[in-house]
Amino acid sequence: LSRARVASDLGIGKSTLAKWIVDYRPDEPGSGQQADLARENERLRLENRILREEREILKKATQFFASQKP
Repeated sequence: LSRARVASDLGIGKSTLAKWIVDYRPDEPGSGQQADLARENERLRLENRILREEREILKKATQFFASQKP
């Protein structure tokens, strides 16, 4: 929706809506909750990579020991 329509639907002026939008947006793009989410995302990516590596090691070990049966 356009800002003009949102302002009209809310019964406020476009300038008031614009001020609310500016007040709502964080000052810095990576601040606050966004920074927390970015750190959590990075932590999960690292954990995922480690788990994939461990899974590959276990697959190889399983294949090795399966081939050792008489």
